[in-house]
Amino acid sequence: MAHFDENAKPFGNKWLDERLGVNTLMKVLNTEYWIPKNINFLWAMGMVLAATFGILVISGIFLMMYYKPDTNLAFDSVNYTIMTEVGYGWLWRHIHGVGASLVFLIIYIHMFTGIYYSSYKQGRELIWLSGMGLFVAFSAEAFSGYMLPWGQMSYWAGMVITELFAGGSLEATGLVEWIRGDYVPGDAYLTRFFMLHVLLIPLVIIGLIVLHFGTLRLPHVNNQDGENFDYDEAAKLYKEGKVKESKVIPFSPVFLSKDVFVMGVYFILFFYLVFYHFNFAMDPVNFDPANGLSTPAHIYPEWYFLWSYEILRPFSKDFGLIAFGIAQAALFFLPFIDRSPNVAPAHKRGLFQIWFWALIVIMIALTALGKLPPTDPLYATLGFIFAVAFLFMGPLLFVITKFEKPLKKGA
Repeated sequence: MAHFDENAKPFGNKWLDERLGVNTLMKVLNTEYWIPKNINFLWAMGMVLAATFGILVISGIFLMMYYKPDTNLAFDSVNYTIMTEVGYGWLWRHIHGVGASLVFLIIYIHMFTGIYYSSYKQGRELIWLSGMGLFVAFSAEAFSGYMLPWGQMSYWAGMVITELFAGGSLEATGLVEWIRGDYVPGDAYLTRFFMLHVLLIPLVIIGLIVLHFGTLRLPHVNNQDGENFDYDEAAKLYKEGKVKESKVIPFSPVFLSKDVFVMGVYFILFFYLVFYHFNFAMDPVNFDPANGLSTPAHIYPEWYFLWSYEILRPFSKDFGLIAFGIAQAALFFLPFIDRSPNVAPAHKRGLFQIWFWALIVIMIALTALGKLPPTDPLYATLGFIFAVAFLFMGPLLFVITKFEKPLKKGA
C-alpha cells in the first residue's frame, strides 16, 4: 500500500504527486521520454500542428460569440458584425482563416516527412493510421467551417460535396437529403454543420491527437537514418553524463527547446500572413451572399482539397467516385502497400526515392489543375493523365518495394 504523508501541504507538489503521480507522469511524457539525436527541424511539425490547432480553437471561440448560424443572418454576422463592428473582430477572422490554410500545409509537410523517412513501417503503423485519422478529421473540420460564412462558394461547394453521398448511379438522394436536412442546403444544413464544426469534430480531433501522441511512446520516434537502437542503454549513457556517446536526448527541455525555436520561426510567418497577405485564405467569390438561383461559373474547394477534387473530376460519375475512394484509402494503407524491409530515408532506397518525388510532383500538378476551369481541353487532358498516374502510384509502390533489397547495416 502506498504511503501518504499526512503533513504534506494540501495541493502542494508532494500532496498532488502522491495522489496523481505528477512526477511520474512528467518523467514518462517529458524528462525521460527519449528522442533520437539525429533528427532535423521537420520533426517539430507535430508540435507546430498542435499549436496551430490551439490557435484555431481560441480564435474560433471569439468568432463563435458573434456568429449567427441562421441563413438570413450568417453572412452579415461574418462580413459586417465581426469584420466592422466588433473590436479586433477582423483580426480573429484573419487568424482563423490563415490558420485553417496553414494547418493543412503543416499536415502535408508532416505527412511527406513520414513517407520520406519511412516512419510508417515496422511497429509504427498505428502512428501513421492515427495521423491519417487526424488528416480526415481536420478535412471534415475545414469543410464544415467553410460552410459557415454562407457565401456563394460556401453554398455551392457544400451542394457539390454533399452530392457525392448520392453514390453516383446509386442515386441515394435520400441520404443526401438526410445530411442536408432538406432538398437543398438551408437552415437545418447550416446549424448541423455549425454543431459539427464547433463541438463534435473538435472533440474527435482532440481524441485523435491524444491517440497519436500515445502511439509515439512505444515504439519510439523514428530518426533520419531509420536506425534502431537500445533506448534504455542510450538513456543510461545520457544519465551518466556521457552525452556525446548517447544517441538520445530528453524530450524536455532539450528537444522541446528545438520545437519552440521552430514554432517561433513559424509564427513569424503566420502573423506576417495574418496582417499583410490574409487574402490568400479568403475566396473572393465567398464575399457574395449565398444564392441558390445563381451558380458560380467555376465551383472549386479550398486549395488543400484540390488534388482530391481533380482525381474525381476527369472521370464519369461512378468511376470518379471509385477513383476518389481509392485515392483516399491508398494513403491509409501505405504501411501495408510498402513491402520493403528497409526503414530508411528515401535517398537510400533506390527506386523508392524516384517514386516519392514523382508522388510530390503529381499531387502538386493535381492541385494546380483542380483550380483551373475544366472547359479547356488541355487542362482536362492533363487532369486525366495526372489522376491516372496517381492511381497507379499504389500498385507501383507495391512492386518496387517487393523487390527492394535489404540495406546493409551502416549503409
